[in-house]
Amino acid sequence: MNLGLENTEFPEDAFEVGRILDAWGVQGWVKILPFSSDPKALLSARRWYLAPATRGAKGFENNSLVRIKEVKVHADTLVARFNDITDRNGAEMLKGARIFIPRSSFPSTQEDEYYWVDLMGLKVINLEGQELGTVDDLISTGPQTVLVIKNETTPKNQEILIPFVSAYITNVELANKRILVDWPLDYNL
Repeated sequence: MNLGLENTEFPEDAFEVGRILDAWGVQGWVKILPFSSDPKALLSARRWYLAPATRGAKGFENNSLVRIKEVKVHADTLVARFNDITDRNGAEMLKGARIFIPRSSFPSTQEDEYYWVDLMGLKVINLEGQELGTVDDLISTGPQTVLVIKNETTPKNQEILIPFVSAYITNVELANKRILVDWPLDYNL
């Protein structure tokens, strides 16, 4: 079955933001699992880049571009339909597809608001000028986010966990690729 997908190269700044769970309804809609609790990027983008499912891909084999006809929130997921897929059979062929969007297409953030992807890899430096490591991951604990800092100079490459709240985060300098924190080097050790 030809899905009418446009084979394409991904932009260099493409990030995985969700996955297609399954077909939804009979008119070509698909159900989406967003990887963010606030899927602004998925809702605002007019084009998504799809990569085949890592296992069991049956609908398409190459990275593809799809144009969004409509996307909306549905319970704790999203539902979407594309310009070139008009029936359930076509939608079912996309099951498991991974969704990517260029970072340059993400909506602008407010002051003191950051996308997690922008924090990854930033150096973390405390008020004494000591480098604690780099942001390796972020954990959502519900009420707050926690930075997971990797520092290969700590015993056993121990991670440092710092709540991403104003009590500990002094300044985020995206241009300088660093985060200043009020956190002693040996607090977690």
